[in-house]
Amino acid sequence: MNPGWQNFLQQRGALLHDDIVLHFGDAQGELAAAQSGTVLCDLSQFGTLMVTGEDAPGFLQNMLSSDVREAGEQRAQYSSLNSPKGRMQASFLIWRSGTDYFLQLPRSLCAAIQKRLSMYVLRAKVRITDVSGQQVCIGLAGDNAAALLQQQLGSAPQDAMAVEQHGNACVIRAGAQRFQIITTPPHAPALWQSLGAAARPAGSPCWDWLNIRDGIPVILPATQEQFVPQMANLDLIGGVSFKKGCYPGQEIVARMQYLGKLKRRMYLAHIAGNIVPQPGAELYSAEMEGQASGMVVNATTAPGGGCDLLAVVQISSRETQTVHLQSLQGAALNFLPLPYAIP
Repeated sequence: MNPGWQNFLQQRGALLHDDIVLHFGDAQGELAAAQSGTVLCDLSQFGTLMVTGEDAPGFLQNMLSSDVREAGEQRAQYSSLNSPKGRMQASFLIWRSGTDYFLQLPRSLCAAIQKRLSMYVLRAKVRITDVSGQQVCIGLAGDNAAALLQQQLGSAPQDAMAVEQHGNACVIRAGAQRFQIITTPPHAPALWQSLGAAARPAGSPCWDWLNIRDGIPVILPATQEQFVPQMANLDLIGGVSFKKGCYPGQEIVARMQYLGKLKRRMYLAHIAGNIVPQPGAELYSAEMEGQASGMVVNATTAPGGGCDLLAVVQISSRETQTVHLQSLQGAALNFLPLPYAIP
């Protein structure tokens, strides 16, 4: 996190751990506001890699699961970097400004993914730079989010994944009532104060909860190489192209789509109690006879108690069994509807 930005947030009551804003003094109240009000979140749990150079479009097209040609200055997209076995090593939100591409991913993965992508550059005219400290990413969500952006910036993106450029700010519509605003450290404080006059400052876990409720998977170190993109519903949110050329793992991903039968999908669920499972925690159902029937992708405390989570689960277990956390005696998952249809 940029030191000046960190100091600004701390002066306004932010409690940070490992450069992530946990809350502004009332974690439960902030979660309640994320559910029924309008919140303003610092998104320093994410970092950004910038990919530049005249060969950048072709390089990314040959490396990632999405059709990068569709990511432009007016439209963002989800994507993934996969192993040769088709397993996700990272998930991204991608957008472009001018000829530069930006890949947003968990900050904890930035260094490793930058190194991995750089291994494939070879003689291509491509440069991959970690620009996390040169940007501030702010999340704005709630019923009044679009109106606030209209008031402060003059307009707001109308469609999901649409992008608008506003001088020193890039705005991405991340959902029906959610926006990401990417700006520079010198301009972020004034923007935060303007938006904060009508939106409640909230910790980063509030944005994580909104991502979970929207069914957006975020691959973390504990879940790297655990899922083929379709298992995590990346194909349902525009993160996989089945019409483009080769990329690492493409043969496995395509075979799963056209020749195989997908046995696992990602679902939204709620668990009662005070347990918040870690990403990578295993799930069990009686039909699997001691073998795990699923894995937690992301989880966080839910408004009103308990926790909400995204989990990749055996489809048959989801349809016919009770699924439990960590053992058959563990907490039961109560499955909830996702905002998009699962085939």
